[in-house]
Parts: sequence; C-alpha cells; structure tokens
Amino acid sequence: FSAVAAGRAQVQQEPSAETTEGTGISINCSHPNVKTNEVIIWYRQLPGQGPTFITLIVKDSKEVGNPPGRLWVAADRRSSALWLARPLLEDSAVYFCAVG
Repeated sequence: FSAVAAGRAQVQQEPSAETTEGTGISINCSHPNVKTNEVIIWYRQLPGQGPTFITLIVKDSKEVGNPPGRLWVAADRRSSALWLARPLLEDSAVYFCAVG
C-alpha cells in the first residue's frame, strides 16, 4: 500500500506515505488559511482513474466509508488527517485534500 499526497493552492501535504497492507496509516494535510465558511474536502485518485470524492468535513471528526477510516480536523481547522485503519493494496492511490 502506498499513499501519495498531492498539494494544491492553499494546502500543503507530505509528498508520500507508505505502509504495509493492514497496517494503519495517517495521511495529513495542512490548510493554514482555511476560512470560516469553507469546508475541507478529501479525494483520492486510483491508478489510471480520475479523482473520486471521499468526503467533506467542517470540524471535529467523522467516519469514512470508502476507503474505511476516519477523518479528523484540528480544533483550529488549520489541519486535517485521514486515518485508514486497515488499508488494502487496492487503496493505494493519490490522496488529495482541498478547501472550498
């Protein structure tokens, strides 16, 4: 399993993160200029495919269904993290965060 984080304007992400299948991984995103009325959006792009929406969040944390995991947002909303508890090989992808 490998996760590649792709940064966009207004957000910064680690260039890559790796784990073994079944071992949890946290994919982190920094968005220091997020505004009060903006949501934090996560996507992933599987090899050979276009980006697909994972979820959006305003604050706190929430369960994520595909891939299974949990998304957290810091109290000041300046960062977020997608936790994949038991990633599978087919979860290898580019993971994006964005604000909007």
